[in-house]
Amino acid sequence: MELPPIVQSFVLHFGEMGSRWGINRTVGQIYALLYVSPEPLCADEIVEALGISRSNVSMSLRELQTWNLVLLKHKPDDRRDFFTTPSDVWLILRTLAEERKKREIDPTLSVLREVLMQTPGSDAERFAQQRMTEMHGLIEQLTGWYDEVKRLETERLVTLLSLGAKVTKLLEAKDKVISLGRRRKPADKR
Repeated sequence: MELPPIVQSFVLHFGEMGSRWGINRTVGQIYALLYVSPEPLCADEIVEALGISRSNVSMSLRELQTWNLVLLKHKPDDRRDFFTTPSDVWLILRTLAEERKKREIDPTLSVLREVLMQTPGSDAERFAQQRMTEMHGLIEQLTGWYDEVKRLETERLVTLLSLGAKVTKLLEAKDKVISLGRRRKPADKR
């Protein structure tokens, strides 16, 4: 199977980016291929399209399944498994964010909580705990924000993201209103 140049460029790029995102090149390439394929693909079609071994394809598909990034499909009168990706990019983003949180953020919070519950035995440990407390607070605040954002409907999330720097202007306007309110003193009652 010869990939069209546009698809080939996308697949190769995703493979390169995959290694930067902490997944191997093949997993990135397979995901990209499935994402841009108009129909679900079976492992043999992936092998043919990418020129990689069947075992590598099987292991990569299993990894993508553990990340909940591919969907298993079946075709009538065909015993093979076919794979595709969700069509909604927002669902993909939400899945990626949730999986990364489970794999990276949650374990870090657990370790921080455990370490912060211990009694420091030296000034160095007290200093380290102080720094870890700051990190824990920041991560907790970010995960709280994430928990609120993930419940937003997609339309609201799109609106939030499209606001961009306008949010800063809104906050600055709010600060001005608060500042003006503090400057005004209630009239003396006589």
